[in-house]
Amino acid sequence: TWKWVVGPMFLYLCERLVRFWRSQQKVVITKVVIHPFKTIELQMMKKGFKMEVGQYIFVKCPAVSKLEWHPFTLTSAPEEDYFSIHVRIVGDWTEGLFNACGCDKQEFQEAWKLPKIAVDGPFGTASEDVFSYETVMLVGAGIGVTPFASVLKSVWYKYCHDATNLKLKKIYFYWLCRDTHAFEWFADLLQSLEAQMQERNNAEFLSYNIYLTGWDETQATHFVVHHEEEKDVITGLKQKTLYGRPNWENEFKIIAGKHPGSRIGVFLCGPEGLADTLSKQSISNSEADPRGVHFIFNKENF
Repeated sequence: TWKWVVGPMFLYLCERLVRFWRSQQKVVITKVVIHPFKTIELQMMKKGFKMEVGQYIFVKCPAVSKLEWHPFTLTSAPEEDYFSIHVRIVGDWTEGLFNACGCDKQEFQEAWKLPKIAVDGPFGTASEDVFSYETVMLVGAGIGVTPFASVLKSVWYKYCHDATNLKLKKIYFYWLCRDTHAFEWFADLLQSLEAQMQERNNAEFLSYNIYLTGWDETQATHFVVHHEEEKDVITGLKQKTLYGRPNWENEFKIIAGKHPGSRIGVFLCGPEGLADTLSKQSISNSEADPRGVHFIFNKENF
């Protein structure tokens, strides 16, 4: 028995030592941004830190807990000179981090007063393969939209720098939310992308649909009155917010019709139930002919 146990135990101890060494490297918080609905953005720097789109890190704040590590998706792009995470204040640990960063105070917080942070990672996810396709469907549910903040930023940096060598030509983005709490910080990113794409006369590069799934018809009636206005009254975007859940069968058929003979990447960050639905639609809408359209499903559950 010991011959079978020693090898895996040795590898496990090596992995723990590597993670401990990486977590001891110095991390500097360069900026703390407070977003509406108790969401904070931590912008950090670490020597030798290299990331890809959609990856995540483990974060420990000794001032809050000396043992707890929590995973957070990176919301910055690899092209930026810092890496960032968005933290929604929903529990004791996040509340402690919120207070440790001085976000509960009105006065300006000096950089040297910010807490020490330990970071382990980054670690890879399925979202890294987004640049392997010419057409992609990105589906985020609630806070599952965070990896796509990194993806959309990086895509735009690459597009502005050298659009001719960028394989990715079309993005279909779907965001499903139960309420409007998560709209504020992410809508700002979409507004920026929307404005820049219009300046470059390429508004068709990104098609997005935002769905409020937790609202019924009576709640949505007030906003439907303003449907004819130039910008959506909730998000401030040109694309109007939709109510209810998307008809995935129709969405897949429409996209398949627009891109015949293509390999289309479907990327999800959301619950298992939605993953099952998208997986079945990807299979049923893919053609048996190798030259036909094929949907390749990639998921990241939370």
